[in-house]
Amino acid sequence: MRKLGARSVPVVSRGDKFTFAQNIKHVIAFLDLKEDGGPKLSPTQLVERMNVILGAAQRFIRQMPDDKLETLLPNRPRTYRVLGHHLFRLTEHFVECARDGAAIAYDGLVAPPPEDMRTSAAIAEYGANVVGQVNAWWAQEKDKTGKRPVQTYYGQQELHELMERTTWHSGQHVRQWMMMLEMAGIKPDQPLSDADFAGLPMPQKVWDE
Repeated sequence: MRKLGARSVPVVSRGDKFTFAQNIKHVIAFLDLKEDGGPKLSPTQLVERMNVILGAAQRFIRQMPDDKLETLLPNRPRTYRVLGHHLFRLTEHFVECARDGAAIAYDGLVAPPPEDMRTSAAIAEYGANVVGQVNAWWAQEKDKTGKRPVQTYYGQQELHELMERTTWHSGQHVRQWMMMLEMAGIKPDQPLSDADFAGLPMPQKVWDE
């Protein structure tokens, strides 16, 4: 990594050259593969899917008893409380980029929850605020094509690509929340199905190894 000059992961390298692997389209171009790695859902469809996913996240998080929020995730130094905040924070940071022109920063994505955000209800209320920000931004967004460039810590991207990444990223964490509820003996309220994630490049596994 030091020799290549890469400062974050994941990356894909060939010889002394590399590309960041956060964007599948860039990886396909880097490896000169004859495939289309662009988003399959339109920007409007992605906003609709954000609403579905973040709406479900609010339901699921409200179901988690407050006394379980400091439980650690499987094989990770991250608590349920931190994951719940992060699930919504990554979308809020996307809006800051799309609406305000801020660059996506790694520290902005993993910012810790406020100290007073200690209940499931408080996390879910934060999520409702984030959904409101998404919809308010999209209502006033003049270019619905998603073609305009945005800046991220892994390079310049099209807004459409960042929308897709944000949507499936939050969707993956929602899948994890459904499993966390089941681990606690709680049936998720109106669980999401594969149809709710159709068209998104979701990881095969709910938890990485």
